[in-house]
Amino acid sequence: MSKVTVVGAGNVGATCANVLAVKKVASEVVLIDIKEGVAEGKAMDIMQTAQLIGFDTVVKGVTNKYEETANSDVVVITSGIPRKPGMTREELIGVNAGIVKSVAQQILKYSPKAILVVVSNPMDTMAYLTMKATGLKKNRVIGMGGALDSSRLKYYLSQKLNCNARDVEGFVIGGHGDTTMIPMARFATYKGIPVTNFMTKADLDEVVKATMVGGATLTGLLGTSAWMAPGASAAAVVDAIINDQKKMIPCSAYLNGEYGCKDIYMGVPCIIGKRGIEKIVKLRMTNAEKELFAASYAAVAKTTGILKEINAL
Repeated sequence: MSKVTVVGAGNVGATCANVLAVKKVASEVVLIDIKEGVAEGKAMDIMQTAQLIGFDTVVKGVTNKYEETANSDVVVITSGIPRKPGMTREELIGVNAGIVKSVAQQILKYSPKAILVVVSNPMDTMAYLTMKATGLKKNRVIGMGGALDSSRLKYYLSQKLNCNARDVEGFVIGGHGDTTMIPMARFATYKGIPVTNFMTKADLDEVVKATMVGGATLTGLLGTSAWMAPGASAAAVVDAIINDQKKMIPCSAYLNGEYGCKDIYMGVPCIIGKRGIEKIVKLRMTNAEKELFAASYAAVAKTTGILKEINAL
């Protein structure tokens, strides 16, 4: 029996809960929100598809009753305000820091052994805040961003190659931001063959640029942050934990010496299993990639430093 709590019943949280149910990742999913009736309604809506789709997961919605989340194996934190058109993830920090810190502390009262998956933006900084504010070991706090950014890279690759997206592999590291993420184009493959065999450098450059503004592109089209891919990405990380898949998934992890970084959460390839982040995979990067990563580190460090300025830690 496995139990997952999703905090925040907005678009991302509800999508995550729905994917967890449809894929039968957990036997129970608790959807909790601060707004009366929202989590209950969305949970009911999901459960009304159980017979149609064919899943046995029980999805329950509650309003601010954290005792109902007790003994969760994994908790996904999506709480916070979403990005609006023209707004950066960094601008969200002041509001979302207080929300995420409070949520994490309340969750651990009832699920002291839970692994926390952070989705709230700015995601790298919120993951850092969560670990520092709770005192949890670094393997138990995971930032989802790299999984989402990598899924967007694979989408754009498949569009350019006009192929099935499941035949494409690729990943993104660095900060979870439009100017800080680093799509690792030279590692991208199509059925195990480097994509450079199928597209020009100009085409690949277009894919990289599209990936980096993937979130902003959707925000412009939708008028708010995207939710389908973010929710599914969070669910994929949860799946890897609950089912001990030992999958290599790019996630925001605590680095304290790895990749030449200290005391920061950044996106890197990680092995995800029942203990959360079980290993950080070290890449052999080119000098150009090292420079990009160093620049990303500086930018994320600057944003994370705001936590101390506003006394959020």
